Amino acid sequence: MKKSFRAFLGWSVLVQCAVSSCAAPADQAVPEQICGVSVSSRLTRSLLTSKDDLREFSRVDRAEAVTAPCMLQSGEHAVLGLRFAWDDAPTDLMYLAGSRVSRIAEPHAVPFPFKTIVGNDGAISQTPCKTRGGRYFTLTLQLPQVRLGDRGRRADIEAFMRAYFPATVATLGCGT
Repeated sequence: MKKSFRAFLGWSVLVQCAVSSCAAPADQAVPEQICGVSVSSRLTRSLLTSKDDLREFSRVDRAEAVTAPCMLQSGEHAVLGLRFAWDDAPTDLMYLAGSRVSRIAEPHAVPFPFKTIVGNDGAISQTPCKTRGGRYFTLTLQLPQVRLGDRGRRADIEAFMRAYFPATVATLGCGT
């Protein structure tokens, strides 16, 4: 009787653990929505160098369509930055990648329905999008904690942008 009770107790703890409280803390810590856009936490998690005490800071106002930042911070450090920008003319993404504003290390164009470059520590995508702020929308992703020479996150950065950029554009109310 004692063995069967112990076995039952062991199984009930395992089931309870699998269903609720033993979920990986990273699953709970990484949000499913970043800067007003739903995105898989798996894609976001792969970009972050730290997942402790994540908080979002955003100045983005889609209705105003004014260039603004949105950041995900871990403690006191920015771990993911997004820059939402609207312009009347298309921007040269390679030029932008080398500017003090964006600084994307080793950028390369990638095949994508939207004009996109991916670097070691970020990416930039752009598409025509007629709004109050202009006729083009540009989104810059920056990972300030990634070493500039570290090429190991490029695939994760590209996967994130392939999901996040179209989802963001869908929230902007682009006209033609």
